[in-house]
Amino acid sequence: MKLVPLTDRVVLKQCEAEETTKSGIILASAAQEKPMEAEVVAVGPGGMVDGKEVVMQVKEGQKVIYSKYAGTEVKLEGEEYIIVRQNDILAVVE
Repeated sequence: MKLVPLTDRVVLKQCEAEETTKSGIILASAAQEKPMEAEVVAVGPGGMVDGKEVVMQVKEGQKVIYSKYAGTEVKLEGEEYIIVRQNDILAVVE
């Protein structure tokens, strides 16, 4: 199966959470912060959203930073994805 987002939606796959701090302390899974960096898996076509034309600014394969509590988490074939609106994406990581 494949996720195909509609309108201005983007499907993201979260990057792995940091397991150690910069000083080398190993974190328990409960103490790990939810990562806000993800890879773009699929991009909707854009179009008219709330009466405004939306042009998609991201492409598949890009790494992005998104709002911490944005989106809907979806599990498909054992993989976890997040579906967000394009305006919940804050930056592209280059």
